Amino acid sequence: MFKWLETFKVVYETKNFSKASEILFISQPTVSAQIKQLENELGTQLFIRSGRKEVLITPQAEILYERSVDLMDDWDNLYQAVQTNQQQIVRCVIGASHTFANYILPSLLIQLQQDFPQIRFSVQMMNSLEVFQAVEHHTVDLGFIEKPLSAPSIKRFPLMEDQLVLAGDVEQGPWLVRENTSGVYYYTKRFLEEKDIEGPTMEIQNNEVIVGLLKQGFGCSLISERAAKEIPYEMLGDSYKRNFYLIRRKTNASDDIEKCAAFICEWSKQ
Repeated sequence: MFKWLETFKVVYETKNFSKASEILFISQPTVSAQIKQLENELGTQLFIRSGRKEVLITPQAEILYERSVDLMDDWDNLYQAVQTNQQQIVRCVIGASHTFANYILPSLLIQLQQDFPQIRFSVQMMNSLEVFQAVEHHTVDLGFIEKPLSAPSIKRFPLMEDQLVLAGDVEQGPWLVRENTSGVYYYTKRFLEEKDIEGPTMEIQNNEVIVGLLKQGFGCSLISERAAKEIPYEMLGDSYKRNFYLIRRKTNASDDIEKCAAFICEWSKQ
């Protein structure tokens, strides 16, 4: 049953049987067979196969997804507890946006490791929307984002301000811009519209690559002041200040994860 639920979870998130088979390293017929077995067991249809690549999700699948992710998390915690006779090791997956991961997270991780030796931390770097979705889908426990995204299942805590600056040679170009799901994209788009700038632009989905190009005198971009060392830059107004946020799920968080989140909020005040 748990194998069927894991397959169901991936199909639900990808809305695609082929993509699910690639992620799970099993054949597409096996994915289809496991979903059919789960539907037979529950006596209901979970996905509508319309002939297109994407499948449609039924209301029954919505209910099953919401309950099953909590069930699988509980099972993982129970499995870890049974497998060890010593102090239970808690695992915490952190998802962090690029600027936060590069310029703030290293010093925070040192403090977390010192204060929570029982927790095994791992870090994934993504843009803000991807971090948010990973927390929603229970693949990340704590997330750090650069835009105020919200959802009923997510709790959000403001941490600290971040000043954006205009870095590089504006006269030479091109404009180095992040993808539209990143935290800084909105500010870049607004700046270009305010100044009636039409480009040229180059989309780069990695903040450090943009910083590397700017350090070599290529292009211009809106970046965090924290990232602008060794780069000529111009200060922007208060309207180009943003917040970093900590996010976690409202339910099913262990005591250790909740204590860790509270520690991070206090740490950020320093």
